[in-house]
Amino acid sequence: MKKSTPIFLFLLSAVLFFSSLTFKAQNNNLLEQKKQKIDTVKKDKTAAEANQVDTVLIYKGKFKPYKKSAHASYYADKFHGKRTASGKKYDKTKLTAAHKSLPFGTKVRVTNESNGKSIVVEITDRGPFVRGREIDLSRKAFYSIASSSGAGYIKVTLELLQK
Repeated sequence: MKKSTPIFLFLLSAVLFFSSLTFKAQNNNLLEQKKQKIDTVKKDKTAAEANQVDTVLIYKGKFKPYKKSAHASYYADKFHGKRTASGKKYDKTKLTAAHKSLPFGTKVRVTNESNGKSIVVEITDRGPFVRGREIDLSRKAFYSIASSSGAGYIKVTLELLQK
């Protein structure tokens, strides 16, 4: 074996060692830069851009009592995407409802009597067509005020928005 071979191997291992340290340092710098970009993006986004719903809607007018101890249920999923009586498409992720006689576009505050949670929905359809039910809520509206996810109907108080 030549005398230069061990020296060559030593130099080669030293070069590889220092290049790996440099590579790790560069990766750490890139990670830090990415973290800073992510942080600034999160701070700069508004609630609407971030798809967060933590706003409070303020309605002009007063809510007038309409009916107490009404039974509310929710639409079946099979109606999702189909046209309602008002002509709009039903979307189970929107805050809408069906009522037999209230005009389309009416804003109704629906309050669960057992836990006090309430939601404001817009009447976009006719129904419900089940005896004893007063209002059909969209799936999102129903589960946002329901006490448990297993409930099929709940007792509610209805209030109409008067302008």
